[in-house]
Amino acid sequence: MHSPELAADYVRRAKARLAAVDALFAGESWADVVRESQEVVELALKGLLRAVGIEPPRIHDVSDVLLAERQRFPKAIHRHLDTLAAGSRTLRRDRELAFYGAEDLTPSGFYSQEDAVAAREIARRTVATVLPHVGHGESCS
Repeated sequence: MHSPELAADYVRRAKARLAAVDALFAGESWADVVRESQEVVELALKGLLRAVGIEPPRIHDVSDVLLAERQRFPKAIHRHLDTLAAGSRTLRRDRELAFYGAEDLTPSGFYSQEDAVAAREIARRTVATVLPHVGHGESCS
């Protein structure tokens, strides 16, 4: 399915969520910064997939799809795909733990400012990388 408008909407929403990530960061809610950063990355990458006509799978980490479908992306983004995939994998690992915790782990006690800084940077870098290739309804194919 090729839907430039839907692709652009995903990326627009990912970009808007960066403000929410910044607000959570200002509130020193480190676990929430990690969780919301993952959602930013997921939306941005699913927008990128849609922009080249790939229906995103209904999973949280699309790194395998990005890498398997490398040839469908414009050459200008090829050099970024490994980094985008790595960021998606990294944040996916923490998605549920950052939100729910575990019997022996409280998210607010587990995640640090350093974790939040790293997650927020992955989210910012992902949106900045994807945005020019999806833009305002433009296709990247």
